[in-house]
Amino acid sequence: MHNKHIQCIKATIITIIVAFIFAGIVCLIMQIAFGQTIWGAISLMNRISLDVSGKQEIETVYNPDKKRLENYPEYGTKYATIQIESINVDLPVYFGDTLEILKYGIGHSAGSYFPGEGGSIVYMGHNNVRTFRRLGEVKQGDIIKVITSYGEYNYEVYDTKIIGKTEKDKLPIQKEREILMVYTCYPFTSYGNAPSRCVVYAERVD
Repeated sequence: MHNKHIQCIKATIITIIVAFIFAGIVCLIMQIAFGQTIWGAISLMNRISLDVSGKQEIETVYNPDKKRLENYPEYGTKYATIQIESINVDLPVYFGDTLEILKYGIGHSAGSYFPGEGGSIVYMGHNNVRTFRRLGEVKQGDIIKVITSYGEYNYEVYDTKIIGKTEKDKLPIQKEREILMVYTCYPFTSYGNAPSRCVVYAERVD
């Protein structure tokens, strides 16, 4: 009987060891095959800089008296470049603000106007080193240049604010002035769902 118990224990231990080895092999295969995608997803979740769920609360205000573009970019496509010389930013701008889009550059809220239309424009990006980590260094009078596929537009910074992530009224969509609002998560070194946002406000000067 004693020998049977020992054999049972040995069999159990061997089964556990085999299971661990099998799991290790599976993990290794997944790392080799999908490693970049997996770690990219983990990194994205850790560094997520924006509360993109709020985008549905921003509605486009149609104004027939304002200039309309002849051809609008398709959702998810790059249509511009944003340059902020004072903080060495030169990044692509994509129409849309999903997490997938924000992996590649700066997102343009689908609920806001486009450069040249005369209304509010909302851009957003992650707070990592590659994008807007230095956004808080932007000062009044700095120029933000947006180079689109249909023209070039300059915006002069007139204000910077730290707001709560739920303060949607601090990102107003209006049709009276062409204002560019660029924001990222704050603090700049935060990971995950940061409690605040750093917003830079600039008005078109050309």
